[in-house]
Amino acid sequence: MADSSELLDADRPDTVRLTAVEAIELGESALKRVGYSGEDARIIVEQLVDNALCGYRFAGLPRLLAIAGDERTGRTREPVRIVHETPVSALLDGGNNVGYIAAYRAAEVAIRKAREAGMASVGAYNSYYSGRNAYFVEKIVREGLVAFHVSSAYPRVLPPGAARPMLGTNPICFGFPSTNGPVIVDMGTASFMWGEVMLHAHLGKPLPEGVGFDEHGNPTRDAQAALKGGVAPFGGHKGYALSFAIQALGLLAGAALTRGEVRDYGFLFWVLNPDVMLPGGEFTSQMAEYVRQIREAPRRPGVEEIRVPSERAFRERERRRKEGIVIERKVVEALRAL
Repeated sequence: MADSSELLDADRPDTVRLTAVEAIELGESALKRVGYSGEDARIIVEQLVDNALCGYRFAGLPRLLAIAGDERTGRTREPVRIVHETPVSALLDGGNNVGYIAAYRAAEVAIRKAREAGMASVGAYNSYYSGRNAYFVEKIVREGLVAFHVSSAYPRVLPPGAARPMLGTNPICFGFPSTNGPVIVDMGTASFMWGEVMLHAHLGKPLPEGVGFDEHGNPTRDAQAALKGGVAPFGGHKGYALSFAIQALGLLAGAALTRGEVRDYGFLFWVLNPDVMLPGGEFTSQMAEYVRQIREAPRRPGVEEIRVPSERAFRERERRRKEGIVIERKVVEALRAL
């Protein structure tokens, strides 16, 4: 183990350091006690641990507390199934499974169809929240495919001027293969991710200024109050417009409207074999050259390097595989108490 001053994440009295294997074991044990087991539990936990390895602590094991506390977890679940398909498309019923499972299965179908037909459009509905879109997109890109993935969600984001949330946090993700490995562009359209709001509430930490709103649409830094209200979109009207479009694509994936609101999550994947457009591996070579040119662009004084999207997460994942994952002690205790 490296000296503590050299670690990515410092140890504190209120944290616990776990190896990836220990984190997976803790997560699977907790999920079994709330009704998930076998392959489903492994699919969920491996995503959460990968999130933590990549530096997204709020999207790691703390999300298990949200799954355990969600009333949908106690409902009957059915296997994810295809309800309609063509050679280049499929619509999946998520079976009331959490999105970590429904989106994972949709990505598997998208990979299969894109391999067979050169492209695929796959949607999934009747599900709820998932994790980082980048996880599913990286899975697709490592098969040599280009991927576009959006996820509409339960209303958590207030349109500019609105007093209640009408949009999801609605992430959007692009993935590109290159001869030097995947390049992933993943971003949410909310000013603050909902998982972070939940973690702040659990830890009793205030939100940044200008992020949260209470149930009456008033600005607040109280994370508990924001859980009853919502958050702002990023970038004002531009983030709002992008989120609006993603919510519409969720409808295309089958997400249902109830009482004028999206109450379902919609996961949509568009996947392309780059050889359909540029045969012989030309795209992956061009992509690697594109990344090289970006990295080697002239730098302003004081700038050590220019990174491309996903580079930080990939680097940190390799380091944390050696150093371990730091988790708040309160989260570990809560998981063991489930």
